[in-house]
Amino acid sequence: MIPSPVFFIEETSIAWEHTGEGVKRQIMAYDANLMLVKVAFETGAIGSLHSHPHVQLSYVASGKFEASIRGEKKVLSAGDVFHVPSGLEHGVVCLEAGMLIDVFNPYREDFVQ
Repeated sequence: MIPSPVFFIEETSIAWEHTGEGVKRQIMAYDANLMLVKVAFETGAIGSLHSHPHVQLSYVASGKFEASIRGEKKVLSAGDVFHVPSGLEHGVVCLEAGMLIDVFNPYREDFVQ
């Protein structure tokens, strides 16, 4: 279900969801075309390899991550970004506790069901 437009979103009004060992996410905002999600990782936590039809941009807000896209790996730090085209296998390993800001197009229906 797509919510009515909300113009201003306060972080304290949205609960965190635990999605795996050492990983939690906060779905900040979305509509039919776009979604922004904060994902916090503890050191050593893994965002398992997966793929989906959504285009994804991930901004490294803090910490250090080894990102893998279609088998190519790169260590990224705060301020870096990785881009995942639709359908490509990707994942991360958190090398230093931190946070990713993920943007998806279209929104991830599986996150809100």
